Amino acid sequence: MSGNEQDWLALKPQEPSPSQCCGSGCKPCVYDVYEKELAQWERAKAKQDKSLLMEKKEQSNNSELNPDTFTAFNISSVEQLTEDTYQYKFELPGNSSLRLSLGQHIVLRGVVNGLEVQRAYTPISPGNAEGYFEVLMKCYEAGLMSQYIKTWKKGDMVFWRGPFGGFPYQPNKHGELLMLASGTGLAPMLPILQSITDDEEDETFVTLVGCFRTFDKIYLKPLLQDLARYWNIRIFYVLSQETSLEKLPWSYQENTYTGRLNEGLMKTIINSCRRRPFVLICGSSAFNEDMSRYLKAAGIEENSCFVF
Repeated sequence: MSGNEQDWLALKPQEPSPSQCCGSGCKPCVYDVYEKELAQWERAKAKQDKSLLMEKKEQSNNSELNPDTFTAFNISSVEQLTEDTYQYKFELPGNSSLRLSLGQHIVLRGVVNGLEVQRAYTPISPGNAEGYFEVLMKCYEAGLMSQYIKTWKKGDMVFWRGPFGGFPYQPNKHGELLMLASGTGLAPMLPILQSITDDEEDETFVTLVGCFRTFDKIYLKPLLQDLARYWNIRIFYVLSQETSLEKLPWSYQENTYTGRLNEGLMKTIINSCRRRPFVLICGSSAFNEDMSRYLKAAGIEENSCFVF
C-alpha cells in the first residue's frame, strides 16, 4: 500500500459503535453523520483534494448548540438531589438561550475506558432560560455513561449536540394534559408545565402523576409544590415502596398513593380529570408499555397519547 493510500485511510471516518447511538431517534443520528462524512471523504479521495475535508467538524467551542456537531459547555453547579440523582447547571454565554422547543432532548457524549458513549437527556430548565440550562441525571451502578457523569465537578467542560424531538405543544389545544412520569421521566414534563403556568392566556388543565420508589426519591419537591398551587395544575405521587402515608408530610398525603400505578388506579385518575385528557408518557420502556396498556383499557386511544 502506498504512503498516499495510507494517508487517505487514516482520514477515513470510523463507523460508530452501538454505544455511540443514544437510541432516541435523533435526526441526524450519529449514523447519519457518519454517512455524510463518509460521502465527503469519498468525494475528496476521488479528487485527491484533502482541502474538501475541512468542512468536517466533530466538536465546537462556540457555545452554539448544533444537531450535527458536539459543543462544549461549562458546568457551573452540581446539586445532588438523591443518593443517585443529580441536577447539573451549564453556562451559556451572556444572556443567550438554547431556544429549545418544549420537550426537546439533547445528546451527551462521554468516553469511558476508551469507549465513546452517547445518551439523550431533556433539560428541565425553561427552553428560553437565559445564560444557563439545567439537566436532571440519574446515575446507575453499572451504567457506562454514569461512570463518566460521576466524575464531573464544577468547571468541567462537557460536550452536547442537539436539539432533537419534542412535543408540539400549542396553548389551549388540549382541554387537559395527563402527564405520566417515572423517575427522571419528569424532565420533559417540567418545561411544558412551566410554559403553561407562565402563559396567562393558557387555560389548559394539567394532571401530573409522578412515580417514584419512596417519598425521599421525589425530585425537585419545592418546584413541584409551587406548580401545584396554580388553579389548573394537580400533582399526584405514586410511591411503589412506601406502605403507609402516615409518615409523609400532611400536605402530600391527600394526593399520594402507595404501591404501583396499575390499571385500577389509572382509571381512577382518568375519571377524576376535569376534561378528556391528552396523555404524555415518559419513563423506562417497561413503564411506557405498561402505561399504554392501562390507558387502552381505560378507553384512551393511541392517537391521544405521546411517548417521549
